Amino acid sequence: MNAFRQVPILLFCLSLTAFPQQSTDTNRRITLDVVVTGKSDKPAPNLQQQDFTILDNKEPRKIVSFRTAQGTTEEPPVEIVLLIDRVNTSVLSVGNVLQETKKFLGQNGGQLAQPVSIISFSDAGTQIANPTRDGNALIAGLDQTESSLRTTRRSQGIYGAEERFQKSLGALNSVAAYEEKKPGKKFLIWISPGWPLLSGPRIELSSKDEEGLFNAVVAASTALRQARVTLYSVDPLGVADATSFRTTAYRDFLKGVKSPRQVHAGNLALQVLAVQTGGKVLNSSNDIAGQIGKCVADADAYYVLSFDSDPSDGPNEYHQLEVKLSQPGLTARTRTGYYAQP
Repeated sequence: MNAFRQVPILLFCLSLTAFPQQSTDTNRRITLDVVVTGKSDKPAPNLQQQDFTILDNKEPRKIVSFRTAQGTTEEPPVEIVLLIDRVNTSVLSVGNVLQETKKFLGQNGGQLAQPVSIISFSDAGTQIANPTRDGNALIAGLDQTESSLRTTRRSQGIYGAEERFQKSLGALNSVAAYEEKKPGKKFLIWISPGWPLLSGPRIELSSKDEEGLFNAVVAASTALRQARVTLYSVDPLGVADATSFRTTAYRDFLKGVKSPRQVHAGNLALQVLAVQTGGKVLNSSNDIAGQIGKCVADADAYYVLSFDSDPSDGPNEYHQLEVKLSQPGLTARTRTGYYAQP
């Protein structure tokens, strides 16, 4: 039993170097990209600033800027980033993902509404194709890179899960850092069943482990917000994964983490981060191309709001966010929180 507990502790000590140990974000301006939908998940256009109320830790905030946005007319336009996860997905499923991704890219003769980039995440690292509206060029690029990607022999059991967790956090950090250098809004659609949660009643953490893991949660949240990345999780296992524990287990970790004592590795799950950035978690469908389309549809119409936060009483102070709407029957989806600094 003791040896089993020591493995996750080693994991946390090693993997958390993927993110900075302390956030240095002192910018008080918080920008929110808000998707508003009505019945049947249809976008709700023509809303005005007075229709929105931002709650920061349940307290109303003054909206200092407001505008409506559309992905195809934004400058720069919304960028769609499709990440094909070969580390957490079986070879057989990856083959289906490639076919479905090509199906999405080939719609309308390969003429894409927004620029799209492709990231292949494998044991060899991440390979990024530059954004383009030419879907046919992206399809050709996928065909060319397929033979160059390799798979290493990975440890099994808890050690294999540890390795995938580490690689996945490293890839997430690399993508966030890459996207932060570019202006504008990005939709990161991560096609994967997700990496291991590595959380459970038999896993114990020391106070040092908790501190390091909490810092990683803060850094991941801040990096994605600063890069204006909304994360989406698309499960390529489809109906075969419909009754899996994995499709619902992440919900236990959705609540924002306020202190190291509350933290679990599950707070860094792909699906958790997707919800917390205002994205979607899609599973139980074999129509991966259609699932990608549902994510991209969020760019058709959304709203950009901002407010100024107050200095915190200490470092990494968690603030819960909520956007309320004056009109009944509407739902707002945006970031669920942020970490304020002194």
